[in-house]
Amino acid sequence: MLKDQDRIFTNLYGMHDRTLKGAQMRGHWDGTAGIIEKGRDWIVQQMKDSGLRGRGGAGFPTGLKWSFMPKESDGRPAYLVVNADESEPGTCKDREIMRHDPHTLIEGCLIASFAMNAHTCYIYIRGEYIREREALQAAIDEAYDAGLLGKNAAGSGWDFDLFLHHGAGAYICGEETALIESLEGKKGMPRMKPPFPAGAGLYGCPTTVNNVESIAVVPTILRRGADWFSSFGRPNNAGTKLFGISGHVNNPCVVEEAMSISFEELIDKHCGGIRGGWDNLKAVIPGGSSVPCVTGENMRDAIMDFDALKEKGSSLGTAAVIVMDKQTDIIKAIWRLSKFYKHESCGQCTPCREGTGWMMRVMDRLVKGEAEVEEIDMLLSVTKQVEGHTICALGDAAAWPIQGLIKNFREEIEDRIKAKRTGRMGAMAAE
Repeated sequence: MLKDQDRIFTNLYGMHDRTLKGAQMRGHWDGTAGIIEKGRDWIVQQMKDSGLRGRGGAGFPTGLKWSFMPKESDGRPAYLVVNADESEPGTCKDREIMRHDPHTLIEGCLIASFAMNAHTCYIYIRGEYIREREALQAAIDEAYDAGLLGKNAAGSGWDFDLFLHHGAGAYICGEETALIESLEGKKGMPRMKPPFPAGAGLYGCPTTVNNVESIAVVPTILRRGADWFSSFGRPNNAGTKLFGISGHVNNPCVVEEAMSISFEELIDKHCGGIRGGWDNLKAVIPGGSSVPCVTGENMRDAIMDFDALKEKGSSLGTAAVIVMDKQTDIIKAIWRLSKFYKHESCGQCTPCREGTGWMMRVMDRLVKGEAEVEEIDMLLSVTKQVEGHTICALGDAAAWPIQGLIKNFREEIEDRIKAKRTGRMGAMAAE
């Protein structure tokens, strides 16, 4: 269990003052110029040593990502873009940072931008986050007034500008290249890679896109040391992490915990257990709606980190833990996700444009029990034809929940089809 003195986000629940003064009292913006003085290479090396992996879902090593940026400018400016388009169903961790602890993010933007030779950073915030944008903009204005942003930011000798850009509520703009397109004023459609953003990103210039949480933890890691951060969690799964637990637990919450905490401890300590007790647990989606579900019995002994959940056939993703008890109509729950991905597909790649609608329509019939048993395998085969055959990961995100459903709950799907045929549907009405 994480001790209070090891928490990076000290105002996660908004109990304290979120202004600059409050943030400084809690130790933020402390010696920022001194950190920058140690130079780019030192900062990037510390980030590598800390073992921080991207908190936006993919888990790519942050320090390594930063090191892809060109060391010397070829005349083009460099940019940092912060992905605050938190649109993954079930995920609400970055939101708490932006509305209650915004200065962790702003200071992180300055340090990370300096490390990548960027004088400008854009925070792309999702369209639905109105209050969060207001809180964040107020914090940015405060930082400018105090001389922490702008010319000679925080007395570091580095000129730095930070802009907040409001999206229009499209899930696809959470994909980094679609986000860049949207930031440029175009339709949010993913780009083919290569070139990767570090070579040609925003306005054709070297760009790094990082998640809010990945950037917000940077100042604390550099102040307290890479060894401190890497002391939490198992090797290759280091640090503290925000977990957002929703669904059928007694107290849904967002909490900062050490990586590699066990699922059981996370639920019992912070959420007051499963609704109706542990025997009532049916399934868990451990990392936001795009990762496959895991059955309750398989999840019971799970460890919450990237590698352990991969072994369970799922993923940590954004650590948005969606808990479903035995009262859940799991087929209908996955159908709802299919509907979401069908609605949010940008339509650029044929497998995703056609496949998401097709999968949703088959799921529609599975929910009502109106399909043939053979269609289950056909649906599985179509998910495989969508997965990995699109420019971005939305195709995978649409396929994986259905694959998890078929792998873990095939019997339930078959029972429903048989019940419908024999007219026993009344007892298990999915309507």
